[in-house]
Amino acid sequence: MASDERSYRRSLQVERRTIDHVPPAERHGHPSSLFTIWFASNMQVTAAVTGALAVIIGLPLPWALLAVVIGNLFGVSFMALHSAQGPKLGVPQMIQSRAQFGFYGAILPLLLVVVMYVGFFATSAVLGGAALTSWWSINQTVATIIVSAVCTVLAVFGYRLIHQAERWISLISGLGFVYLTVRLLQLHSIGSVWHGGSFGYGTFLLAVTIAATWQITYAPYVADYSRYLPETTSLRSAFWWTAAGSVLGTVWMMGFGAVAVAVAAQAFSGGSVAFVVGLGSGDVRWLISLILVLGIVAVNVLNLYGMFMASTTTVTALRQLQVHRRTRAAFVVAAAVVGTVVAVAATSNFLTNFENFILFLAYFLIPWTAINLTDFYVVRRGHYDLRSIFTPSGIYGRVNGRALTAYLVAIAVEIPFMNTTFFAGPMVSRLGGGDISWILGLIVSTLLYYALMHGAALRPARPSGTPAGPVGHPIGG
Repeated sequence: MASDERSYRRSLQVERRTIDHVPPAERHGHPSSLFTIWFASNMQVTAAVTGALAVIIGLPLPWALLAVVIGNLFGVSFMALHSAQGPKLGVPQMIQSRAQFGFYGAILPLLLVVVMYVGFFATSAVLGGAALTSWWSINQTVATIIVSAVCTVLAVFGYRLIHQAERWISLISGLGFVYLTVRLLQLHSIGSVWHGGSFGYGTFLLAVTIAATWQITYAPYVADYSRYLPETTSLRSAFWWTAAGSVLGTVWMMGFGAVAVAVAAQAFSGGSVAFVVGLGSGDVRWLISLILVLGIVAVNVLNLYGMFMASTTTVTALRQLQVHRRTRAAFVVAAAVVGTVVAVAATSNFLTNFENFILFLAYFLIPWTAINLTDFYVVRRGHYDLRSIFTPSGIYGRVNGRALTAYLVAIAVEIPFMNTTFFAGPMVSRLGGGDISWILGLIVSTLLYYALMHGAALRPARPSGTPAGPVGHPIGG
């Protein structure tokens, strides 16, 4: 009991660390905490909307559910491999990209990731505002601002409070969606839609892409929530606790959304939050609204915290800046304001815009994640000079032309195979509407980065004129 009380008191202290290395003396926790943070962040209505897209684009329900499972299992393998980097290096995910792209070269993927955070924060804030509106019967813009404010407070306090909040939200959301899933199956007949529709391999591949992209979009910040774990944490335990929580929550919610739109297309597409709340009896609908709000808070605080970390990494690369508590709060509030403004302005055509957004992200995130993982697990095998990550004069240089070449070439290869409503490459029609751009981007970026980095000076060594810094453990060590 005493240790629990100390843990709660510490969670109410503003986090001291930002993008700097977490020393061994400050490491704490157990990898099982990764299960609850990723389960909670996926047990929310945005994931259900994403799963609904598999049916909306034309797949029969059984094939939609299969696409959800396959896509998530594939995507989480990359996401969880990033999570395993956190305990070994003790630094945020995106600042570690400097070891691949160079001190200034990493700004390119950083800026793209910031755009991703803003988009996901905004799309989730729309649904959070709708859930709070259904509960309190207030203006949705005001409701969206309130939900964003809660996320802002959690993000300002940081790592410990986020973990504590996610633990409780995980429990509440899990119990709530057990009830909602039962109600969905009681009130609507799946049998009437189970055998409807026709299978198209291009549509199936597109649905797999959507599900896989959901997982991969966590990759740029997943290690942020494992970097305080003890250095002795094994790669295997960090990987499996992360993967289990993320897959269980996401497959459940995406499956829920796919079933919901299949059995009640008009009601769900007309308002996913209203549909879910309507599944409950009158005396518990306020509680369902609360559960939906908590689910949005669970994921959006991660988006906001990631936005803060990525923007801080970018700004500190361009200008010497000490991130004190006031500076931290200013960064977080500014990020929240930007995301909230976008949310308020982007409520129309939500499903269509969201589909385009997550597909667009895949084209830029896949090459980055492939390069980062290839570097960590294959090229450098976990050996990093952490001091060099924080200085442009370090061994990783200002810009790594090899990494940027692999990254940009992979994106160029993807272009003919891209499939969105605002652009479809010339190869899409030949694939029956399927989108294999992300698969090609993954293969090309991995092979090209490995080939370009082969034979380069990779071992951490003390840069000229700088003191030796801490070096990451080799993988498996």
